[in-house]
Amino acid sequence: MRSTALSRSVHRLPFLAGAILAALTGMYGGLALLLGGSAAAGGLAERHGPMMVFGFLGTLVCLERAVALRTGWAYAAPALGALGSVALAAAPGLPLGAPMLAGAAGWLVAVYVTLLRRRPGTEMALQLAGAVAWYAGGLSWLAGRGVPELVPWFAAFLVLTIAGERLELARIAFLTRKAAGGLAVACAVIMAGAVVSAGDVDLGWRLCGLGMLVTAGWLAVHDVARRTVRGRGAARYAAVCLLAGYVWLAVAGVVWTVAGLSPLSEVYDAAVHTLFLGFVVSMVFGHAPVILPAVLRVPLPYRRILYVPLVLLHVGLTIRVLGDLGGAGAARTTGGLLGVVALLVFAGCALAIVAAAVGRRRKQIWDPSR
Repeated sequence: MRSTALSRSVHRLPFLAGAILAALTGMYGGLALLLGGSAAAGGLAERHGPMMVFGFLGTLVCLERAVALRTGWAYAAPALGALGSVALAAAPGLPLGAPMLAGAAGWLVAVYVTLLRRRPGTEMALQLAGAVAWYAGGLSWLAGRGVPELVPWFAAFLVLTIAGERLELARIAFLTRKAAGGLAVACAVIMAGAVVSAGDVDLGWRLCGLGMLVTAGWLAVHDVARRTVRGRGAARYAAVCLLAGYVWLAVAGVVWTVAGLSPLSEVYDAAVHTLFLGFVVSMVFGHAPVILPAVLRVPLPYRRILYVPLVLLHVGLTIRVLGDLGGAGAARTTGGLLGVVALLVFAGCALAIVAAAVGRRRKQIWDPSR
């Protein structure tokens, strides 16, 4: 049974490979900007934001939702995301990757519409709105908008998607309808900020920041992580990742609300990375032990070593933000490098844990004494 389930999930590996390629090229472009070698990186430096958000995270969301829908046509979304990532990495100067990534968003909207019909509720509606934000951001990208103008759409896509998924779990904990409505209002403010940014980018940033600040407060009060953090093992690890992410979401909300789209590159850097590294990547670390087995049918059991990349991530981001806001270039660079190391260490730990778990499983299957 286990081997059959694993063989059925092999066809999902190319989608995951496309997402990983997007992550690697996005990190390469980000490092080029951080270290001053953007000219050598070509168009990847300027596109590292869309590559990470649309190519990496977007493809993962598409794959997860396609698996949840259990319908063949839904896999067109992660296929477009993976192909768009490959095209953008291989030929960043050609107009191939961006249309595919926008197409992946449009297909994801259709997936969410189908899921919403099956399971009507605020949590699925929020995730649908997040996919619409990605699609709108993709169209804006195709229209030639710069990355700072796209960032509110990035934020709406990821924050609404994560908020909707967390609301699903909060429902299980007997959350009241009134409390769920509070999260919907906060997310509506973020979406409104993205829409407003099409005409007034600075005001759009500030509205998004206000919505993120309220969303962080809601999650800190109502999320089940408040209780599971008192547990042990995997539950506690996930809760630590989530609660740390909510802190960074609040910090991002404050910076966005106060500074708006700051003309200072250091403040802009702090505003972007508190959200996308501090909040979003922390969510990825916390959810990976659940999502990876569900998508690829491979075990990723909790091990204490997973705290190592988590600590590196948050320590590195703290140093980077303090360097940004304090005008310390060396601290900014050091923190940025630690962030990249954290991502690579997490990937290495995950691969080692999966390999060990699969090896033990095969040994149990073929052990003649059993």
